[in-house]
Amino acid sequence: MTTSGELTADEINDVGRTVISGSISAFRSNKGFADKAISQLSDDKLHVALDGNTNSIAVIMKHVAGNLQSRWTDFLTTDGEKPWRNRDEEFVDTFSNREQLLAYWESGWTTLFNSLSSLSGSDLVKSVTIRGEVHSVPLAMQRSLAHTTYHIGQIMLISRIL
Repeated sequence: MTTSGELTADEINDVGRTVISGSISAFRSNKGFADKAISQLSDDKLHVALDGNTNSIAVIMKHVAGNLQSRWTDFLTTDGEKPWRNRDEEFVDTFSNREQLLAYWESGWTTLFNSLSSLSGSDLVKSVTIRGEVHSVPLAMQRSLAHTTYHIGQIMLISRIL
């Protein structure tokens, strides 16, 4: 700390790395919960919607992966809502087998973890945009974690019911 009580650049970077590391751990933990729930279901149950107003686990997985790809591709330099993303299509069950679904699911998580791992502590003082709205990097990280965790809770609940 400086004599004026402010953090030095190294201290800010250390705090930033701690925040990033904590976020990676939280995302990994939540992904693990979902992966365990998914692994306990037969292929056909991944595509079961509990009723006409709910999504199947496959659709939720597709949406989460699409969201992660969009938000975390070129995270610091482009809007988190990519022009190539077709959000509405994420809610259509198009995967014909578990392998395709899991490959897509993993691609979203890989994008997230690669992006988070590439951040430096000093990146946390930057801003990013999501749908044209400016967010601090920590807020964007928290927003993504909250959104992802919400859907993982759905996956776990549906898995238990099935």
